[in-house]
Amino acid sequence: MDEIRNIARPTDVPDFGLLNDLLWSDPADTINEWEDNERGVSYVFSKVAINKFLSKFNFDLVCRAHMVVEDGYEFFNDRTLVTVFSAPNYCGEFDNWGAVMGVSEDLLCSFELLDPLDSAALKQVMKKEKQERKKST
Repeated sequence: MDEIRNIARPTDVPDFGLLNDLLWSDPADTINEWEDNERGVSYVFSKVAINKFLSKFNFDLVCRAHMVVEDGYEFFNDRTLVTVFSAPNYCGEFDNWGAVMGVSEDLLCSFELLDPLDSAALKQVMKKEKQERKKST
């Protein structure tokens, strides 16, 4: 944990190393603890890797982001890891929901879902924003 705490902030994400792996690594149903990531950057990690991490640091849950999930959030490994993705209809291509996770004082997690705009509505919003940007320049 000290390695994570000691990451200088703000900073740019390097091409490799701890900060890159924290951002880009993904959970996967894989036999090996770690394998190359199909994204072409960082790694995928297995359920075994998650369980070792949780045990080592006495955690119950890993909360992560930076990966599109259809329903805005998605549990993995018997609910010991959750991916939260807050951008609904990501890039107008995925028709995914977004989500925001809240944690109560009792450490109970809840999710607020953000429904995606349909593609036609999204294109209208993007067109309007583009026109407004042109007017302001």
